[in-house]
Amino acid sequence: MVGEDQELGGVVDDNDIIEASDDLDVDDEDVEDVEEDDDDDEDEDSDEESDDEEDLSSLEEEGEIAADYIEGLLDIADLDGDIDMDVEGDRAVVSVVGATLDELVGDDGEVLEALQELTRLAVHRKTGSRARLMLDVGGFRSRRRAELAELGRSVAAEVSKTGEPKKLRAMSPFERKIIHDAVALAGLRSESEGEEPNRRVVVFPAG
Repeated sequence: MVGEDQELGGVVDDNDIIEASDDLDVDDEDVEDVEEDDDDDEDEDSDEESDDEEDLSSLEEEGEIAADYIEGLLDIADLDGDIDMDVEGDRAVVSVVGATLDELVGDDGEVLEALQELTRLAVHRKTGSRARLMLDVGGFRSRRRAELAELGRSVAAEVSKTGEPKKLRAMSPFERKIIHDAVALAGLRSESEGEEPNRRVVVFPAG
């Protein structure tokens, strides 16, 4: 061991160790600044987590109010169906499942759209806040989403080939968004024009 200590002593000079220690001196103010920055970051993270929790709690509350409202309507109409609640992104989603309820969907989803607006109003009366919840019945919106995505891709391909804009029939906001997304994925541009309930999507060629 003595030999090893002597060898190390010959390699590392005591003066070098002292100089290295001097180089590693850190100003107390720098340490305090770093600690303050860390505290600020932690506070920001905490605030963001708190906001996320509040948003989630608010959306869950919307879903519960909407579910109660829909359940009451089902009882009045003497219709069967289970109710599922979920949160997707920034909106609550309430689905009536377990039965085919054509009466609550209507032709091309018209009754469903009206029922969704009534449900949103019911939530608004309870919470005082504008609700953006989505209502689905019997999986109609899921099937409709797939159909509209395919329509958007088909129209985009047609417009790319002809180089001419194409105007689609009037659609609900839910339907138009799906078309816009599909067209954007195809690299084309689309816009909505007109007034509700006759607002429609127009697809334009690239460039």
